Amino acid sequence: MKCTKCGAENREGRKFCTECGAPLAVKCPQCGAAIARDEKFCGECGTALNSPAAAPSAKQSHAAAIRVSETPVAENLEGERKTV
Repeated sequence: MKCTKCGAENREGRKFCTECGAPLAVKCPQCGAAIARDEKFCGECGTALNSPAAAPSAKQSHAAAIRVSETPVAENLEGERKTV
């Protein structure tokens, strides 16, 4: 596997470059599966990688933050309440 940072050749299965220490694999932003830097789609969930569509836009993130902030706190909590 070739390091995209320094170009050194590394054995398969390595997580970091033996020459520069750079990570050889990154994680899918959707499912967290390990992927190679040159892959265009995640092999686990099919998410497009290294494209503007892969990351949520600032507008989408802002809209999600507004929805969460407008939701009453009790609706955001999950779990069980117990008296101590």
